[in-house]
Amino acid sequence: MNLPNKLTVLRIIMVPFFVFFMLTDVGGTANKWIALVLFCVASLTDLLDGKIARKYNLVTNFGKFMDPLADKLLVCSAMICMIDSGQLTAWFVIIIIAREFIISGFRLVASDNGIVIAASYWGKFKTVSQMAMVILLIADFGGVFDLICEALIWISLALTIISLVDYVAKNKQVLTQGGM
Repeated sequence: MNLPNKLTVLRIIMVPFFVFFMLTDVGGTANKWIALVLFCVASLTDLLDGKIARKYNLVTNFGKFMDPLADKLLVCSAMICMIDSGQLTAWFVIIIIAREFIISGFRLVASDNGIVIAASYWGKFKTVSQMAMVILLIADFGGVFDLICEALIWISLALTIISLVDYVAKNKQVLTQGGM
């Protein structure tokens, strides 16, 4: 297993620890900051694994499939945790997760037809906006940051829908080849 794939696996392993600190009071107020550090480190592994894979020609089918899934697991877990705290509404998180399931199903149908669908730029913008939103929501600085968080929530929602439409439009042949 190459370094980018190890970073992807590390990101997946970090998710339960992140969720633990988001949802428990074991460490008191330190939990928020521990969760924030874990989320930031995990998010950085997303940036690093892609850069390393492309720079050193280490792109693999495993990475093409698992990197987006690791991102989804990390970001969706964070958003689910934020429903309980009232920082995000359930309908917003459901739309985000629905898009992720649709794209994952789309990728599965494509792979059955020998097609690997890599992440698009819209999908990457969506992920970055969601990660930035989660970081600011966890940090909960208040003041003007509340407005920035609100803007990032709507930007993330828009990019979620745009990236879904982009994936389907660019890969509609998958639907016809997949017997749909």
